[in-house]
Amino acid sequence: MTTTTTTPTGTPPDGGPGRRSAGAALLNSLRTNMRQYGMLIALVFIVVLFQIWTDGTLLLPNNVSNLIQQNGYILILAMGMMLVIIAGHIDLSVGSLVGFVGALSAVMMVKHDVPWVLALIVSLLIGAAAGAWQGFWVAYIGIPSFIVTLAGMLLFRGATQIVLEGQSIAPFPKGFQNIAQGFIPEMGPYTQYHNPTLVIGLLLIVALLWKEWRDRRAQLAYELEVLPLGLWLLKCVAIVAALVAFTLTLASFRGVPVVLLLMCVLLIGLGFVMRNAVIGRHIYALGGNKAAAKLSGVKDQRVTFLVFVNMGLLAALAGCVYAARLNAATPNAGTMFELEAIAASFIGGASMSGGVGTVMGAVIGGLVLGVLNNGMSLVGIGTDYQQVIKGLVLLAAVGFDVWNKRRTGS
Repeated sequence: MTTTTTTPTGTPPDGGPGRRSAGAALLNSLRTNMRQYGMLIALVFIVVLFQIWTDGTLLLPNNVSNLIQQNGYILILAMGMMLVIIAGHIDLSVGSLVGFVGALSAVMMVKHDVPWVLALIVSLLIGAAAGAWQGFWVAYIGIPSFIVTLAGMLLFRGATQIVLEGQSIAPFPKGFQNIAQGFIPEMGPYTQYHNPTLVIGLLLIVALLWKEWRDRRAQLAYELEVLPLGLWLLKCVAIVAALVAFTLTLASFRGVPVVLLLMCVLLIGLGFVMRNAVIGRHIYALGGNKAAAKLSGVKDQRVTFLVFVNMGLLAALAGCVYAARLNAATPNAGTMFELEAIAASFIGGASMSGGVGTVMGAVIGGLVLGVLNNGMSLVGIGTDYQQVIKGLVLLAAVGFDVWNKRRTGS
């Protein structure tokens, strides 16, 4: 009798018939992560397409920085909206809340000379209070989120008109403008690149490689299936190459935009909460099966309430970023932003039935829309055709979600 030793993943070390080929492992990984990988591949394809179509203008350093600053507030909204959708709800009021908070911040700073830092803090608290107000009706009274937030959309839009009296208010202090328009300052000796950006890029590369190595070790320790070593190294090389290219692009212009730092903090924080914190698991459980989650001890009312508080806080932050970007508060600020955030979430892998999605997926979905907007504007496509194309992209993303569910039998 002969025996066969196996690796921790259950495959023979001698390359026998039990070993999965590299191609089979790659296909299985793509199939398992179809939503995230599919949209990431789509984003890369769109970037390459418009880079060629615009004769290289899309990825010029100044345009990349402009792309980040133009879409920062939508990406912030999309991260919050993703959590709402994962929990099985929807929020139609975020666009109006963006305009309302921007109007209040303008009144505080321009008309009452409130320091911009204090005005920013008060604005965030107002957004959290608005989210708590809506979360109360949804979580504790039981009114469907569609109705509550539809009422909130009308309420906040009207309140914006009342606060601004139908007029725009400007300008803002320079410090407040820098939230959306500023860059981190240059430091160190003169080089051809922005030194702090190079340092940040290097730290990010080290952190992501360490995370990949730690995750692989954990999967092997629990005898889970992992990519073959060669493919894993190829994945790490691709991550490093992409980050180096992105870092050098930003460093060759004015460095990292301040709004990008804000988004990175939110992405890391919310991503950690959804992956590792108890409340993150409860949000997924609540959206996946509310009845089972309640039987398992999930406090559904508290979780729903906190999800809407978080959405209100992020909508307020997006409102301040948008106002700082325009350097003015306008009565029509935030119009249709809720649809952009919802579209970004679904394009990024959220499910209509809840319980599915990632914060990173929302960012990828928002970038797909942002690159489409920027690229189509650069090649001279009119806004009417842009709306048609974005509608088709959203329809395709949701259709892909439905097809994927049927394929997997879930």
